[in-house]
Amino acid sequence: MQVATRAVPAGVEIRIRDNGTGMPEAVRQKIFQPFFTTKALGEGTGLGLSLSFDIVTTGHGGTLVAESEEGEGTEFVVTLPA
Repeated sequence: MQVATRAVPAGVEIRIRDNGTGMPEAVRQKIFQPFFTTKALGEGTGLGLSLSFDIVTTGHGGTLVAESEEGEGTEFVVTLPA
């Protein structure tokens, strides 16, 4: 896992990258939806990324995006205003 930060004109950018298997596009498009999970029935609530998205965007006026390519890992990019 890699974590990087940098100043951007509007604030700060935080990037978190893993070296996992990445996500299919169909999954990536749903990960911030409440109750979406890839876990088996009864093994997860599917609220973690949904709540994170709401806190970053609504609570702090920032952005949270996921960039992923199958076989290449995933990178989450959090941008927060100064």
